[in-house]
This record gives sequence, structure tokens and C-alpha cells, in this order.
Amino acid sequence: QLVESGGGLVQPGGSLRLSCAASGFGSYDMGWFRQAPGKEREFVAGISWSGSSTYYADSMKHRFTISRDNAKNTLYLQMNNLNFEDAAVYFCAAPFYPQFMSSSDYYNEDQYHYWGQGTQVTVSS
Repeated sequence: QLVESGGGLVQPGGSLRLSCAASGFGSYDMGWFRQAPGKEREFVAGISWSGSSTYYADSMKHRFTISRDNAKNTLYLQMNNLNFEDAAVYFCAAPFYPQFMSSSDYYNEDQYHYWGQGTQVTVSS
């Protein structure tokens, strides 16, 4: 089960850290996606099961940081310098098999099988 938390209301330029409780997923590559109203779900960031490799969508590469603490069974997304376009529901996800993803797979939501319910991020002044 994947359970996101940490969303909320933030002003433009602000920061949030999202968490995903991921018990049982310590050996799984994982990712963050987001979906804004009226838009398709899009890739945000991915991380290998060990945390040694990370992947980002170009528009978020210098503002967002994905990390994980397998001892705490938790995936994180640190988001800095948020803007209006970052407002969305953010989801964490994992593939069906552990240690499964090739580099290109992280960007493709079809490679993920397990999804959390999402956490809402609202950016407003």
C-alpha cells in the first residue's frame, strides 16, 4: 500500500515536502507523478530501489528532489520554488516487480502498477 502525505496550500516561491509511506516496497524502483485538473498525469521524478539513481522531468529537475529512506519505508519529494503550474494531485507509484525499471521506464506511467491515492498541492497567493 502506498499512502501519500504532505500536500497543502503554499504560496508561489514556497516549498513543500511530500512523503509516501511505502511499506514492503524497499526493493522497488519508485516514482512520483502528478495530475492537474483537465490535464493528463505526468511524470515528476523517479528513484531506483537503492536510491543510487534518480530521474526527473526537465521542468522540475532543478527545483524538485526525490529521495527515499528504506529503513523508514518512505519515499520523499522535496519541492522548492513552487509556481502556479505545480498545483496538482501528486501520486507515488511502484512497478509490479521489484528492481524492475530500466532508465527509460521511469518516465512511462504504464510501467507502474501500484499507485497511492494522491495528495493535493495547491499554489496560491
